[in-house]
Amino acid sequence: MPKLITTHTRIADLGKPRVIIIGGGFGGLELAKALHNERVQVVLFDRHNHHTFQPLLYQVATSGLETNSIVFPFRKRFATYQDFYFRMGEVTAIKPEENYIETSIGGIRYDYLVIATGATTNFYGMDEVEQNSMSMKTITDAIKVRNRVLRNLEIALLTDDAEVMNSLMDYVIVGGGPTGVELAGALSELKRNVFPKDYKELDMSHMDIHLVEAGPRLLNGMSANASAKAQEYLEGMGVKVHLNCAVKSYDGYEVIFNTGERLISRSLIWAAGIKGNPIAGLKPEVIARGNRIKVDEFNRVQGYENIFAVGDVALMEGDPKFPTGHPQIAPPAMQQGKLLAKNILKLVKKKPMKPFRYKHAGSMATVGRNKAVVNLKAFSSYGVFAWYIWMFVHLMSIVGFKNKVFTFFSWVWNYFSYDRSNRLIIGRPKEDMISHHPKG
Repeated sequence: MPKLITTHTRIADLGKPRVIIIGGGFGGLELAKALHNERVQVVLFDRHNHHTFQPLLYQVATSGLETNSIVFPFRKRFATYQDFYFRMGEVTAIKPEENYIETSIGGIRYDYLVIATGATTNFYGMDEVEQNSMSMKTITDAIKVRNRVLRNLEIALLTDDAEVMNSLMDYVIVGGGPTGVELAGALSELKRNVFPKDYKELDMSHMDIHLVEAGPRLLNGMSANASAKAQEYLEGMGVKVHLNCAVKSYDGYEVIFNTGERLISRSLIWAAGIKGNPIAGLKPEVIARGNRIKVDEFNRVQGYENIFAVGDVALMEGDPKFPTGHPQIAPPAMQQGKLLAKNILKLVKKKPMKPFRYKHAGSMATVGRNKAVVNLKAFSSYGVFAWYIWMFVHLMSIVGFKNKVFTFFSWVWNYFSYDRSNRLIIGRPKEDMISHHPKG
């Protein structure tokens, strides 16, 4: 009989201040990088062994990129760092009075703790929608969406029931932010350029893509011109945009909106909201709206001296330009991570910390080939030039030189061939919806 595996964190006490980072997203990654070769011990905990470049998840979901183009192993990224430790495990609780955390692989004490756990999908209490829809937060989510899109088409060409076929070929994307807009545009390009070649037996005019937004316009965080232009691009690509429309219920087959309208679809992709992902053990009063952790201007959790939070999980309401908190996107998380590294080192040396002020460079979103909208601090751009800006910024932001190269050549191939090469269904779960005709 095999022996039971007993684990513990196995991190030596080096006699240096120990900084524990929970989460290797944009904020946690920048913090760990900025503490390189400094006089502290850095320990990074994450449930996964890799960092995911989330802004391009939709491209994995729509067969534009392979998974290894947007993920990068933590151990490879920090292989040359001294006094750095990575542990794959889930932090389950914080014990602030003991400067101690409990994890799925054992417990460990800290001198400074940084919560960089990011955010998770917010279904606003609609359990039925959560159970029957798909989200877009992890690489696993993106693979599930890609599997669903391709598998639905494989099944659609096997049926002669028009309603069943349409339910398999129609997609409802909820949320008119960058993720929803980019996903709708990418699906439209697949419908136009790729699927007619792969699935000649199917009439692609029956494939409908619905983008649903509860507010009055798309891309609410961008200018009105950018919103209007994005909607114009999408509608020109055949996407059906529903504004001032919210999902009331979804049972896996029928979508019911607050307007009374109903749609039939076996695929609803939820990109409508996020909520913070805090850790148990903090005082209840520091958990604010959106499940975010209240922090002061130094990203220090309110009421604690040596616990900090950065990125999507942190709510800083003291910034004059962002009185209700910073947007839950990558740039604030990265800037907070970099500054917090300096501030922790100042604390170690008993020097005063520097307050955080977010420098907002702008926003952007791509809709499709030669179509993007960009609002930068100095100017705005729409169309082809904006598309080049979007590609350059995202390419430079990807972790790892090899990943940048792979992504660049994938984009070049897709552009000139009008093709998406990564059309793979990974795994084959039981298809409960299929009943076989006795005569084949």
